Amino acid sequence: MAIPKKLLSYLDKSKIGYKIVRHKTVYTAYDAAQTLGVKLGEIAKTLLIKADKNYLLAVLPASHKLDFGKLKKLVKAKKIEIAKEGMMKKMFKIKPGALSPFGQIYKVPVYVDKGILKAKKIIAGAGTFEESVAMTAKNFLKATGGILGIFGKKK
Repeated sequence: MAIPKKLLSYLDKSKIGYKIVRHKTVYTAYDAAQTLGVKLGEIAKTLLIKADKNYLLAVLPASHKLDFGKLKKLVKAKKIEIAKEGMMKKMFKIKPGALSPFGQIYKVPVYVDKGILKAKKIIAGAGTFEESVAMTAKNFLKATGGILGIFGKKK
């Protein structure tokens, strides 16, 4: 399965420097880090979150877990939960687990945990299990159009 053309054209049009990283099939951020020989903190973990009746993407370093309370406060929601896998398929036309953090393509707000900016290079999912996208933290923030916040906690 190739990287969606929509993602590649978005990155190219935005003039954001990135590199495609090909690797063996991985289904988790942990596997991606192991396969690529990088620290968990360099892998962007992307979660589809349902906040009240809306959806958003929460992106944090794979070395952290989501602090629901902090994210709820940040997005000013009464209730937040991880969205059902079927919704991921419906909204993004991808297999569950192949989510990329570039929500602007799908008109979905993106929230980025500040912890991810500690990494010099960030590797993010690209809508496939065999390829990822690598870029600098600055380019990553620009590419996701993310709203910065603190909602991750060290595992």
